[in-house]
Amino acid sequence: MAVLVTLLCSLVVLLLGGLYLVGAFRRRRPNEPPLDKGLIPWLGYALDFRKDSSEFLKRMQRKHGDIFTVLIGGYYFTFVMDPFCFGAIVKESRSKLDFEKFATELVLRVFGYQPIEASHKIIQLSSTKHLMGDGLIIMTQAMMDNLQKLMLFELNLGDGERTWQEDGLFNYCYNIVFRAGYLSLYGSEPYQGADNKEKANEHDRVQSDELFYEFRKYDRLFPRLAYAVLPPKDKIEAERLKRLFWRRLSVKESRQKDNISRWVSDQEQSLAEHGVPEYMRDRFMFLLLWASQGNTGPAAFWLLLYLMKHPEAMKAVKEELDKVSRESGQEAKRGSPPINITKDMLNQTPVLDSALEETLRLTAAPILIRSVLQDMTLKTGKGTEYTLRSGDRVALFPHASVQMDPEIHPEPHRFKYDRFLNPDGTKKTFYKDGKKLKYFNMPWGAGTSICPGRFFATNEMKLFVFLMLSYYDLELLSGKEEDPPIDISRWGFGMMQPVHDVRFRYRLRF
Repeated sequence: MAVLVTLLCSLVVLLLGGLYLVGAFRRRRPNEPPLDKGLIPWLGYALDFRKDSSEFLKRMQRKHGDIFTVLIGGYYFTFVMDPFCFGAIVKESRSKLDFEKFATELVLRVFGYQPIEASHKIIQLSSTKHLMGDGLIIMTQAMMDNLQKLMLFELNLGDGERTWQEDGLFNYCYNIVFRAGYLSLYGSEPYQGADNKEKANEHDRVQSDELFYEFRKYDRLFPRLAYAVLPPKDKIEAERLKRLFWRRLSVKESRQKDNISRWVSDQEQSLAEHGVPEYMRDRFMFLLLWASQGNTGPAAFWLLLYLMKHPEAMKAVKEELDKVSRESGQEAKRGSPPINITKDMLNQTPVLDSALEETLRLTAAPILIRSVLQDMTLKTGKGTEYTLRSGDRVALFPHASVQMDPEIHPEPHRFKYDRFLNPDGTKKTFYKDGKKLKYFNMPWGAGTSICPGRFFATNEMKLFVFLMLSYYDLELLSGKEEDPPIDISRWGFGMMQPVHDVRFRYRLRF
């Protein structure tokens, strides 16, 4: 009998301990945000969040207000939808709010890379040196050269016929931008002598196209891989693809390339100096590829789609780009050398800049997450103070909270190419509750975790669109078709992607 009582007591203790661990006994403390744990222990709202993150957060906002804490898969997330709180969160010291803990878990699961303590600093220093300032001039020229290699070669400029070619717009944009970015960052096939240059270029075209095909397979698995919900068959495929990219992007392979960017080579060298083994540096190379090229192609797709569906926007952007080309002494016409678009030329395109920013407002949807390392106080724009609990996570979803807020952006679902411009061409200021907003569009994140390659990524997209509109006539095959629905499984991971492609055709303008 005594043994039975002891056994029952032990089971009760284990049960209570288990319930404690899954948060069954958690209660809202004074001054904490509203708490909503859902009905299922530990799991909480994980299924609702994964099903449609945006709609779930809007529903919670209507229920609880601009700040609330929800249970998702064993973690308590405090979502902050008040943009006047954003500055305090993104600027808070890492001793209180740290983004690296969550990021470390994610990149290990998705790319197999185990970051070292210096990883973030290495990326930041290299990006500042090579993807900004003078380094950006070099990278922009490399991207220009590779876009010409991929786009203008195929059209056989000089004696090509003005015949229409058809493709899927998403596939075309993603393919070209990815491949040009990959060649610019990871290098090209070496050659000796002018006779072998075209053979090397053809090798780059073929090899980069094959790599894109495999990258798209992995990209489709990415959301479920990040959530660790891949079925067995897809897990096997994901592992195959990881190993393929670890091999194709390996340190050993990169040493056989010409023109590898300093952004890539310097980071690899820094990791080696910190004692990171070569096999782990191979995995880091894959992480860099996805981080640099996983969003630019989809963004270019949305930008071209919106321009093609809004003739007044297309006309304004085309006129601006033609003017910039003429003022540089260049013109896209038959028999002339391909125009060479420089960083300085890209700095003279406020209309294109606004159209791009409007595209990102509509379709960029990252979730910014920080781990709460110690209890802290957060003050809202209305003066209310909330306590954030140590061990929780705090998250921002700017797409829902600012980018689609009708008070900040009237008619938020409508594409307005000049939304970010004043009539005199200067940048517009945005307000909420009568107060000026600093954070009104956040496609790149903010604070210490802001995308370090945002300037190069912007130039990648602008170069591609500049060339497309300079050289091609573009038409949608179904001009009256509605915008394709977005793939809601990708909420939180950067640029949204369409559920299906959109057919278009293109031909030389001259």
